[in-house]
Amino acid sequence: MTDVRDDAALQDELVRKLRSDAGIDALRDNDPEAVMLQLRTLMQQIRRMFLVYEFGIKALSTKIEILRQEFEQGHDYSPIEHVRSRLKTPEGVMRKALRRGSALTVEAIRNEITDIAGIRITCSFVSDVYWIAEMLSKQSDVTVLETKDYIAAPKANGYRSLHLIVQVPVFLSQETEHVTVELQIRTIAMDFWASMEHKLSYKYDTNLPAHLAEQISTTSAIAAELDDRMGKLREEIRPRPNEVD
Repeated sequence: MTDVRDDAALQDELVRKLRSDAGIDALRDNDPEAVMLQLRTLMQQIRRMFLVYEFGIKALSTKIEILRQEFEQGHDYSPIEHVRSRLKTPEGVMRKALRRGSALTVEAIRNEITDIAGIRITCSFVSDVYWIAEMLSKQSDVTVLETKDYIAAPKANGYRSLHLIVQVPVFLSQETEHVTVELQIRTIAMDFWASMEHKLSYKYDTNLPAHLAEQISTTSAIAAELDDRMGKLREEIRPRPNEVD
């Protein structure tokens, strides 16, 4: 794991924020060592926090893998096609905290930034998106904090996916931590579109030319139509099994 000290500009921003939060006037109060000690302490706490978030990803990933193996081995169909996880970098989290004006404490960062840890599940059909969400939400130690349904109500650019902000327990030697994870569930068509849109937005630094923005919107509608048609075909060929009560 890298250190914010490797990024001089970020370190300077963090120092200014710590001074501001503490009411320290950089021109009047000459205490650089005290502020740097505070920054080092914060980053030690952040490193521990990230370790706990890694455990949270593992805990939720294990639940998803159990479901996938159950369906692959015990039934003739699995709703889970692919699973990917990601953990933001400490630098990325600190920059987001600065943009939001969050207090530079572990508690504030954990409360205000809910996408530090993320898992993406890809499936074949829209009905499977909600089915997977239902199965995970019913587990007694998974707490759903927030649901954002961008399938029922897509974003303005055409983005479609189901987002769940969930908490899972991580059992440590001396305590139990409840870790927040952003769970994204989408179809293969939605995932392909999102990957394309992300690459174009990155290339043009989110300032897409009008003709590309129009094409992205059009392809989102095409992907939605494909999902709808495939769902109808699936229902004709093989109704969804009723393993889940």
